[in-house]
Amino acid sequence: MTAVALTIAGSDSSGGAGIQADLKTFAALGVYGASALAALTAQNTQGVTAIHDVPPDFITAQIDAVFADLDVGAVKIGMLSRAEAVEAVAVALERHRARNIVLDPVMVATSGAALIASSAVAALKTRLIPRADVITPNLPEAAALLGASPARDEAEMEQQARALCDQGASAVLIKGGHGAGRESVDLLVSASGVVRFAAPRVLTRNTHGSGCTLSAAIAAGLAKGLTLEQSVREAKAYITAAIAGADSLNVGHGHGPLHHFHQFWRTR
Repeated sequence: MTAVALTIAGSDSSGGAGIQADLKTFAALGVYGASALAALTAQNTQGVTAIHDVPPDFITAQIDAVFADLDVGAVKIGMLSRAEAVEAVAVALERHRARNIVLDPVMVATSGAALIASSAVAALKTRLIPRADVITPNLPEAAALLGASPARDEAEMEQQARALCDQGASAVLIKGGHGAGRESVDLLVSASGVVRFAAPRVLTRNTHGSGCTLSAAIAAGLAKGLTLEQSVREAKAYITAAIAGADSLNVGHGHGPLHHFHQFWRTR
């Protein structure tokens, strides 16, 4: 059976993040990707200039069409800018008994542009975080969800991840990409304990879409039948290599995209 993953997220017109990054990631990792667009953005590597929200009933229609025909093995949820979109997604996934849900609580683009209304953050906390199998906040996102300051070290990362578990998350992968030091460390925290994932920190400005890519890679692993820990481990290796290969691309004038197809493209 072909592994299938569904991404529910926003579109990035420059192709580096959102739906486009998710589908590239699924393809690179051997998973068939389906999509339901929740928002359209006009953006490039330098910033977001406009957002057009997809009506909730049309988000629902897309999700229903996919589940009616495809055997969806995992779902990645990204940018949902309005509370109404969050509710539409939550209801649809409950109705279809979706499994292996990976929630990336997207709040701010790499360029710094806000991507979510405050009402949608509240809806995420009550309607989707408890429904997800794992959530993947970076340090600023975890802090925003908790109303706290960003974690400064691994002890504080674990503390904040546990606080999110106390709020209903089944598992939290808190990402240290915004931290400092020679290693980029992520912590997977759940009732089973803590698993540390570390990789050498890659010095590059081309990190556009990194959060989308990591969460999509985790969903790809789950769709293929891997455990959550195995999926995170494979995803961490994939994104580290994609970031390392980013400078071999020459795309845009700001924060460029990762090299999603670093394994397949020849570089000059």
